[in-house]
Amino acid sequence: MKAIEIRTYGGPDGLAVVGLPAPVPAAGDVVIAAEAVGVGGVDTVIRSGALAAYGFKEGHIPGNEVAGTVTAVGEGVDTSWIGRRVWGFTGTGGGYVEQAVVPVREILPLPDGLSAADAVTLGTSGVVAYFALAHARFAPGETVLVRGAAGGIGVMTVQLAAKGGAAAVAVTTSSAERGARLRKLGATHVLDRAGDGGQDAPAGYDVIIDIVAGEDLPSFFDRLNPNGRMVAVGVVAGQPPADFGTRMLAAFRKSLSFATFSADTVASADLHAVRGEQFAAAVRGELDTVVHEVLPLDHAVRAHRKMDDGEVFGRIVLTP
Repeated sequence: MKAIEIRTYGGPDGLAVVGLPAPVPAAGDVVIAAEAVGVGGVDTVIRSGALAAYGFKEGHIPGNEVAGTVTAVGEGVDTSWIGRRVWGFTGTGGGYVEQAVVPVREILPLPDGLSAADAVTLGTSGVVAYFALAHARFAPGETVLVRGAAGGIGVMTVQLAAKGGAAAVAVTTSSAERGARLRKLGATHVLDRAGDGGQDAPAGYDVIIDIVAGEDLPSFFDRLNPNGRMVAVGVVAGQPPADFGTRMLAAFRKSLSFATFSADTVASADLHAVRGEQFAAAVRGELDTVVHEVLPLDHAVRAHRKMDDGEVFGRIVLTP
């Protein structure tokens, strides 16, 4: 089968198309003939080599979510799964393939009316946004800032905060065109990447969901209200400065909080419960799945180049 691996760390050209043997499912696993593969920001971070210390080596196959049809099951798995359309979580990698191996506990049936492309656009991003807001103890009536709102997680966070009763949902993004699109999804104020601008924008925020990190992260502590909470869910701009916490401690009397959030800390059953609700909401038209572009699997280099250049609004989907 065809797969995409990280041949060398660095830029998008380090990705390569390779041929691998067709997979055979182990006990407890299924094989999914992929119709759609999600391309996430974490894929580009892994490809860059920034997470090599966490065990990601050259030769790694990126991608953590696929959607398609179950074609085979391993020992102990109900054979009735064969032929069903499902969404599947491949874990820390293994998604950029024509046939993905997924533990049966990590698959979820797709409802009628939800395309494979929509499923991988919503499947991971939606639950990260949902549980990140919960981790921040977001409550109706509070003000929210989504830093880096044009990506998959950001798009979903904007929608969920607005639908959750936020008094204001401000976003940072790179252009007026993106800002206009985010307003249609529920944003009330559009700021530049530094968090400035925006007519009548709140002076401070109760919750900041940060997908960007990078060297500018500490400056956003200044934008938190007393008892404000910042939750980092991504590092697409790289790690923050080693001393980033000193900015928060300088505002000690404001009782600020900083946390990270990874969906790895949420039980699969809880993730699936929320994911299933979100899939159903998308079918009803209550959540927008924003697909930036659909490209063939062997155009992964092009997809990553677009991600690195900041061209993507929503999610790029690869089709084997």
